[in-house]
Amino acid sequence: MKRIAILGATGSVGTSTLDLVEREPDRFKVVAVTAASNVEALADAARRTNAELAVIADAGKLPALEAALAGTDCRAATGDDAQDEAACMADLVMAAIVGTAGMKPVMSAIKAGVTVALANKESLVTAGRLMMDEARRRNVAILPVDSEHNAIFQCLGGRDCDDVARLILTASGGPFRTKSAEEMAAMSPAQAVAHPNWSMGAKISVDSATMMNKGLELIEAHHLYGLPSEQIDIVVHPQSIVHSLVEFIDGSQLAQLGPSDMRIPIAHALAYPDRMETPCERLDLAKVGELTFEAPDPERFPALRLARAALEADASRPIVLNAANEVAVASFLDGKIGFAEIAARVEDALEKIDVAAPGSIDDVIAIDAETRARTSERIVA
Repeated sequence: MKRIAILGATGSVGTSTLDLVEREPDRFKVVAVTAASNVEALADAARRTNAELAVIADAGKLPALEAALAGTDCRAATGDDAQDEAACMADLVMAAIVGTAGMKPVMSAIKAGVTVALANKESLVTAGRLMMDEARRRNVAILPVDSEHNAIFQCLGGRDCDDVARLILTASGGPFRTKSAEEMAAMSPAQAVAHPNWSMGAKISVDSATMMNKGLELIEAHHLYGLPSEQIDIVVHPQSIVHSLVEFIDGSQLAQLGPSDMRIPIAHALAYPDRMETPCERLDLAKVGELTFEAPDPERFPALRLARAALEADASRPIVLNAANEVAVASFLDGKIGFAEIAARVEDALEKIDVAAPGSIDDVIAIDAETRARTSERIVA
């Protein structure tokens, strides 16, 4: 039986993970669950799985969590130490905390030798070199959960990248794929979060609309697979059936196909190196009819250029890119800036904020905080 800790148990990846592990109680045992502030959902997850530890990030809600878990054997806790404990008490940790808050428990899990199923994009974007170096030192497996990186992982089939010519990340193109630059500039937050294929949170939906999500995935792919920027391409694939491809040096390409359901890559990570059944709808290619591909437009989607430039600069640039983007997206969702200003604010931060490359997770967090503060000041000004 595999012991599982779910960091971010009340989010979309966390709830999908719970759905899968609860279907196979003889195979998985949930030992720890965490959440940011949703006491009711966290307590429900802990009760249903008989978890040993439930951690709430919002310290003010600890009494409510303790009350909700009264009569169970599950311990309620809060704080960084509790997050780290949750991450380290399992055989596999599903790292699904959104944002930089997920970095420290992921690093703690790596140092403890725990296999990491990684759904926290920011961990690799901002601290990829530090985390992958530590994982190699500890011989810890990092299993990608993002559909694109999981697709590449499956296509590689356990091989290294010595015979790989390039990785090809697919992008849906988001809700504004066919819009002109002028039309995109006038788009509202409600229009930006209306993704055509995936049901996601507001922030990642906006990232899809700007295609910053694909820029961040480019940086992730570099850290996961060790290939330079010039060997990682992006192609727009509106149907979101082909989740990514690997091209080998002989010219052949392998692709992973499937429906737009995150439970498939989650299940792959949970069961690896084996497979497990999922309740997902099966792919019917005849019903799909056709699969189309096109090159992304760098003029309408400047986020791709910014992300690639950040990756090719130094280790501090992706941190600035990610933090400035989060501030800009939040400002857009709050109606403070227009859609076209998101990428402009990120580019401004990359040009104006000059910091040294990080040597530790604490350095990453400090650069992140400085970037957020300075980007917010410039938006308010």
